[in-house]
Amino acid sequence: MVIWIVGLSGAGKTTLAEAVVAHARRTRPDVVLVDGDAVRAAFGDDLGHSMADRRRNAERMMGLCLWLEGQGFGVVCAILSLFPEHRAEMRTRAAAYREVFVDAPVAQLRARDGKGLYARFDRGEIRDVAGLDLPFPAPEAPDLTIRNDGPPEALLAHVPALAGLLTGAGVAA
Repeated sequence: MVIWIVGLSGAGKTTLAEAVVAHARRTRPDVVLVDGDAVRAAFGDDLGHSMADRRRNAERMMGLCLWLEGQGFGVVCAILSLFPEHRAEMRTRAAAYREVFVDAPVAQLRARDGKGLYARFDRGEIRDVAGLDLPFPAPEAPDLTIRNDGPPEALLAHVPALAGLLTGAGVAA
């Protein structure tokens, strides 16, 4: 099973993914987290943020998720997921796949801005920021859309159902 959590930077992907993994590990210790920033770091931060580099990093993440799933692990992946064709490929190649779109308004993402990404963009220090000057094609038919524009508890309310997909204890609404 691969749970593919997508959304813009600051939307809550990693927060949700970490909580789902922690919850699932209570009964299934072989659940792993694959996070976009962590994968970049694990491979030596050898890629930038050009479209080609973003594609390469996404392909690494896809390969890693599919390999782990093939080894019997439950996988929760937090990824920007800019490429709809990658989502479609994961849906067909993974033995079991659920796509979760964490949707948050850009104004809220700018207010959160935990990495300072949006502020650096506004100061003209960086460009090619998904959702600003780089188009982000939102998933057309995710298995679950979570609107994350409220308190953290609202986002985390989805954790038990998502973890249940990994442990066999239920299904996501």
